[in-house]
Amino acid sequence: MVKSGVRNPAQARIRIIRYDAEGFYLPVICQHCQDAPCMAVCPREAIYRESRLDRVLIDYDRCISCRMCMAACPFGALGFESERHTVYKCDLCGGDPLCVRYCFPGALDYVEDYRQRDSRIRKAAGNLALGREVVSLKINPTDEHTIF
Repeated sequence: MVKSGVRNPAQARIRIIRYDAEGFYLPVICQHCQDAPCMAVCPREAIYRESRLDRVLIDYDRCISCRMCMAACPFGALGFESERHTVYKCDLCGGDPLCVRYCFPGALDYVEDYRQRDSRIRKAAGNLALGREVVSLKINPTDEHTIF
């Protein structure tokens, strides 16, 4: 909403995959991968790693909106805004994500050290994508590295 200038959940930088029957909702955001596939396929090197927060960003002055990054992202975390003809993704709002700040139920939390849970999230997302039951994703309220 803040980034696009309009209130349109379809253009949010965070998406929620809903499994209503199971009561399970999976937030899908850019994982800022160490070996980011989106960065590797960009023909203009418009996707780069910013060192301060170790996040993957898009340089819109270089981006040609070819959408190759969208196809390469294993998480489906990039979107395309057709009116502006631009690719978009989560940029962590400079380290203070607004989605976390304005999430009324408090379901989102931001912790900078997210790398420790990457393998668990990838495994759970892969299982969901394959239609398998997720039994290994456990939320531990005492684990400071868990987003819940």
